[in-house]
Amino acid sequence: MSLFVAKGLVKRFGALVATDNVSFEVAPGQIHALIGPNGAGKSTLVNLISGLLAADSGTLQINGIDITRLSAHERVLAGLSRCFQVTSVFKERSVLDNLLLAAQAHAGSSLTFFAPRAAEQGLYDEARTLAKRVGLQDRLMSVAGTLPHGAQRQLDVALALAARPKLLLLDEPMAGMGPEDSARMVELIRSLRDDMAILLIEHDMDAVFQLADRISVLVYGRVLTSGTAAEIRANPEVQAVYLGKETVE
Repeated sequence: MSLFVAKGLVKRFGALVATDNVSFEVAPGQIHALIGPNGAGKSTLVNLISGLLAADSGTLQINGIDITRLSAHERVLAGLSRCFQVTSVFKERSVLDNLLLAAQAHAGSSLTFFAPRAAEQGLYDEARTLAKRVGLQDRLMSVAGTLPHGAQRQLDVALALAARPKLLLLDEPMAGMGPEDSARMVELIRSLRDDMAILLIEHDMDAVFQLADRISVLVYGRVLTSGTAAEIRANPEVQAVYLGKETVE
């Protein structure tokens, strides 16, 4: 049984059909990558899945639950968590403060006062666990905005993990990274698959081919083909419209 199912998603902006009857599935524990050239509709599709945009038609399910009409917040409660292209950390706060805020938000507590948060040992334990999960346990007191770009992306992943998602949506997690940081992120993503499925949107094809169990290729708002990394790499249509011929979004 699939953990996540997108079926017949359509989104129009006037005369432009940004997503045209898009369907794909993500299995439990699977890393499923979405790739495509400029203008393929990846950004629109990601926003449809996360709830920032409403589909004109089609359905979305996670763990058998129809989330098509749910708000972005309600989708998080249903098991969907997203990391954005641009980091969403509180740059003036420490790594620990960021993780405390995330842990508290998903525990259902108020974010109004800082003092009660400091008294709750459970939140500190959760924050430290999240930091260790992404390799930031030695940077808890660092101000988030002073971290190197790669470490900020690691923190962004930790914030998404605070929701304990069933499906983690990673929107270009390697964007702006050098080889060393990219390699570190690849290992982090690979380590998460035992606990959740991952939907990966990424322009770094080396990372995609290293990580993805299955890849769907989006072209002009439609799914051109889906398959394993080996199948996608060898597909002549994909080679013609994307691999080595055009740049990604």
